[in-house]
Amino acid sequence: MATLLYIHGFNSSPLSAKANGLKQWVKEHYPHINMVVPQLPCYPQQAAVMLEDIIVQHQDEPIGLVGSSLGGYFSIWFSQRFQLPAVVVNPAVRPFDLLQDYFGENTNPYTDEKYFLEPKHMHELKALHLPQITSPDLIWLLQQEGDEVLDYRQAVSYLAKCKQTVEPCGNHAFVGFEAYFPQIIHFLRLAEEMK
Repeated sequence: MATLLYIHGFNSSPLSAKANGLKQWVKEHYPHINMVVPQLPCYPQQAAVMLEDIIVQHQDEPIGLVGSSLGGYFSIWFSQRFQLPAVVVNPAVRPFDLLQDYFGENTNPYTDEKYFLEPKHMHELKALHLPQITSPDLIWLLQQEGDEVLDYRQAVSYLAKCKQTVEPCGNHAFVGFEAYFPQIIHFLRLAEEMK
């Protein structure tokens, strides 16, 4: 077996269109791949602990990461820490700046869970920030310039030494994500683990 860990974004869930689309496609084309899509806790440190536990549980088999938005931020951290290949889709690279706009009570639209963001949670996020990417060959950036939530130039600059596919237009959800499914599996080196 091989494991594909999909890490969803801020205020998202395993029910997101990208996660569901990829999971269905993987199930059909690569049944040997166990795609794990956890519902992350709302707080960064708790989310990081959960993700590390999952990675450690599967460390004796091939693992690849796919992360969207804030999930991309987590994916970069864990890719470099555990030397795992990762595909990051319109990733947040400085979420501790962006999410200050969400201080106070929030509600996850997928789960209806209410939670309260405070400055300490930005410190938890900042603790996962890497000043530079030490193993750029492990990361593939999928970025659309039409992202209305994040400034795409931040990711392009931060991941300058990584493989990049930057498309004009698009949006934060990443239009046409499904076109990349086969390439994602190959980049993550999960396709050859069929035996």
